This record gives sequence, C-alpha cells and structure tokens, in this order.
Amino acid sequence: MIEQSKRKAVFSEIKGYCSHAGENDFMEVTIWSNGEGYDICIDRKNGHERFSLTFGEFDLLTVLMNWKGE
Repeated sequence: MIEQSKRKAVFSEIKGYCSHAGENDFMEVTIWSNGEGYDICIDRKNGHERFSLTFGEFDLLTVLMNWKGE
C-alpha cells in the first residue's frame, strides 16, 4: 500500500541563535509521516548534516543536555 503525506516542517536561519553561524546557515526539522520521530537538517557554510531521531531518542537527548549531575 502506498500513502501520500504532507509532512510538517519548521525552518529557521541559525544566525541569531549561534555566534558561529554564517549568513545563509539554516536548520529544518520535519516530523516523520508515521509520527514517530524527526528528520533534522542543518546546513552551514562549512558543511551539511542530516540525521533522524525517534521521539524517545529526542527525549533522552534533552535529558542528557539538561543533566546537572549529582
């Protein structure tokens, strides 16, 4: 079975959020068609990165980034 979807995405220039950003650097986050995760695209002057995270992986990343230690 083939399904067609209209995936939701948000987009922003990186400048204003990062002092290392170039003039045309941007980030785009797109939710998967099955609703179980994200595709993240970061395009900057020195290269392009694309990776995917499930919602669970994103939650863990958020926990680790906010970890204050004991």
